[in-house]
Amino acid sequence: MEKDTLFNDDPAAQGAEWQRQGGEILHIVDLDGAFAGEPKNRSAIEAIVKGVTIPTQLGGGIRDIATVEAYLSLGIGRVIVGTAAQRNPEFVKEACTLFPGRIVVGIDAKDGMVAVQGWAEVTGVTATDLAQKLEGYGVSAIIYTDISRDGMMQGPNIQATKALAESISIPVIASGGLSSLQDIENLMAIESSGVTGVITGKAIYSGAINLAEAIALTKRQG
Repeated sequence: MEKDTLFNDDPAAQGAEWQRQGGEILHIVDLDGAFAGEPKNRSAIEAIVKGVTIPTQLGGGIRDIATVEAYLSLGIGRVIVGTAAQRNPEFVKEACTLFPGRIVVGIDAKDGMVAVQGWAEVTGVTATDLAQKLEGYGVSAIIYTDISRDGMMQGPNIQATKALAESISIPVIASGGLSSLQDIENLMAIESSGVTGVITGKAIYSGAINLAEAIALTKRQG
């Protein structure tokens, strides 16, 4: 929390810029909300959604049905449940029933173990066990983040991501550590395992990856 980096003080303008560069889906995280366990940046999130026409997905502090409903009513396409997926799986099941196709689960792991509360607490549950528990709930995707690599620009954990994807039938989106176009190619090589996409954050903000080039790569080989 104390090591955050500010890239732009206008979230709405930044969202619009990623769309201008060819982004087809915008991944948003309420970082304050992830730590607090409740929404903390609603006005900024609303401004981002109003400023783009591409689909959006949002995570951070989503712990109950009312919050899911509130965000979907703002125009968010899919909501991402993290901590609550480990602590209250019945909530995930209910949300999937009420809002089919619009619930994603974020599994953040350190050394294979699920981390919650904005990564502040590592549990005794393995990422694979949690993912398998969600089978049949109606979760549209799982975002898997190796938190030891997130923001470190060291490349995603290909082996762990592949192993998780092969253990379930739910599509997996890779997250954490993306640093180059080669990393994207490496992930595309395990697409047949069930890895359907990758989230990039710091890499495009720092300029390590050009967003338009990354999108072109996936279309050329995909």
